[in-house]
Amino acid sequence: MRHFLRYALLLFLLLGGMEASAQQGKTWKEMHKVKKKETIYGIAKEYGLTEEELRKANPEMLDPNYKLRKGDYIFIPYPAAKPAETVPVKQEDTSDIKTRAIRVGIMLPLHDVDGDGRRMVEFYRGILMACNDLKKEGISTDIRAWNVNIDADIRQTLLEKGAEQCDIIFGPLYTKQMDYISQFVKTYGIKLVIPFSINGNHVASNENIYQVYQTAEELNQSAVEAFMDRFGDHNVVLVDCNDPNSNKGIFTSAVRKRLEEKKLTYHVTNLSNSDDTFARAFTTDKPNVVILNTGRSTELTTALGKLDALTNANKKISVSLFGYNDWLLYEKYNLERFYKYDTYIPTYYYYNASTARTLELENAYRKWFGASMMNALPRFALTGYDQATFFLRGMHTVGKGFSGNMPNKYAVQTQYKFEKVGKNGGSKNRQFMLVHYNKNKSISSITF
Repeated sequence: MRHFLRYALLLFLLLGGMEASAQQGKTWKEMHKVKKKETIYGIAKEYGLTEEELRKANPEMLDPNYKLRKGDYIFIPYPAAKPAETVPVKQEDTSDIKTRAIRVGIMLPLHDVDGDGRRMVEFYRGILMACNDLKKEGISTDIRAWNVNIDADIRQTLLEKGAEQCDIIFGPLYTKQMDYISQFVKTYGIKLVIPFSINGNHVASNENIYQVYQTAEELNQSAVEAFMDRFGDHNVVLVDCNDPNSNKGIFTSAVRKRLEEKKLTYHVTNLSNSDDTFARAFTTDKPNVVILNTGRSTELTTALGKLDALTNANKKISVSLFGYNDWLLYEKYNLERFYKYDTYIPTYYYYNASTARTLELENAYRKWFGASMMNALPRFALTGYDQATFFLRGMHTVGKGFSGNMPNKYAVQTQYKFEKVGKNGGSKNRQFMLVHYNKNKSISSITF
């Protein structure tokens, strides 16, 4: 098998350039505003097109339920070249995907204009690194990338050469671009990996879509179930942190409701209470678990100080902490006390800076691109690496029928367990974990 790896924009990225170029070729002639009583056939004839050409330029027309409406704007593509003008081209290999290069599309903001662009350039670089490693296993990839920024008309991107030939597309980042790209991948049988949390529910009606990260509400639901499973027999202490801007009340309210349904008691205290009043919420009869109603660093530091005073005054009090994904950002400042208070953090990912594989990839990233990965969670390069490794290895192993159901033993930062949504829907990653800071100063992840 011929092995090759063609990276669109790779020269810029390998040289350390932060800006990824876009494919800007205009493949539509003009826009047409639909008039009353016009038909698809009539518009196509007016511009010297076939109905098929017009529908292909406007993927929403491929929907059986599509209706042309007065005032709509539609793309008018350039007419296909006449037979005498056609130039013979080499036929593309359409053999089994398991024996040819996997055609990968990236449709994300790839620029240096703002944070979104810089984060997605790093994500893209992680995909490139994954493809380089997969090549060593005999897995070939053909990558095509488009700069799809927040103001881009995704319809123009989808008209560009090579888009319809992709086997898999990573993107988009913005919800407003989902309608057209969802219809496009359904029409052409392309897998669409939505790499980050996004609004809307296109995944429920499109079997080609894979949603990797879920919403904050879904994370809350998973966290509540995990909390009740692990701490239902503890003395639960809810600490009001006086943060009027916090959205963590969604979680604490759900926990209170579940405890009340099971007729289990809990205690509420306030971060501004005196040490004596604060201590009254705790007991020595059974282990205590503490939940704050904010994810902010300042309140966490204050709460840890109060727990220090409490446990120093009464050595018989046993305390665990149940936190938030936000706390992973503060790990290096609070690590010793995370260990001390047997802390659990619910999350979809965990960046473990001490593992050999993480260090290896970070060193490779610096070598390739002349810079370190951004100090963000999740690490965007590792996110791209994990997603590309998982999906491309799966498609090479199983073929186009790969459903996202495969052991994820190669994951560096994010675990995957995709489950189908409804009868005709796509798949959501339901893998959820608790990062546990053990009292013996080790860190483990408990997957659900």
